[in-house]
Amino acid sequence: MRKRIAYLIFILSCTILPAQEKKAGPIINDYGKVWQIENQDYQLEKEGTFKVVFDIMNSPKDYSQRNASIETAARFLNMHGQNGVTKSQMKVALVVHSKASKDIIANTAYKKRYGVENPNADMVQQLLDAGVEFIFCGQSSVSRNLPIEETIDGVQLSLSAMTALIQLQNQGYHLIKF
Repeated sequence: MRKRIAYLIFILSCTILPAQEKKAGPIINDYGKVWQIENQDYQLEKEGTFKVVFDIMNSPKDYSQRNASIETAARFLNMHGQNGVTKSQMKVALVVHSKASKDIIANTAYKKRYGVENPNADMVQQLLDAGVEFIFCGQSSVSRNLPIEETIDGVQLSLSAMTALIQLQNQGYHLIKF
């Protein structure tokens, strides 16, 4: 009897509740799927510039798993793009250090070190192509033996993550730490 009631509730919920699907785009097409939010009480301000810096320091232990923290930048771009904020209004930077350092190295070096292709490489490239800045901590580069020459083209090297975070915030970027 309980199974029948649970099944009936499931069937009713499928017919009453509208199906909603997360979607990527319009800025990053293959990553950063987000939900559409209707009837927002707290309205999105569509004027001005959104300057944001993401502090990316953690990474999955599984070398074949994508870094969800990096994908947050794709979600940020897509969710605002889907709601009328243009790409030119968004200035996005990722400061990468600590365990996440490995996630921005090129496929060749990644495969040599970990035996698999970098699951983040395509996503990082799409973000770079969209104008997102990737800033690599020089201290992590040396301590983790990951030279800038092994990173994906377009990644910038800084003195440290702390330095980059301070300078970007001084330039009006707002820190998002997940």
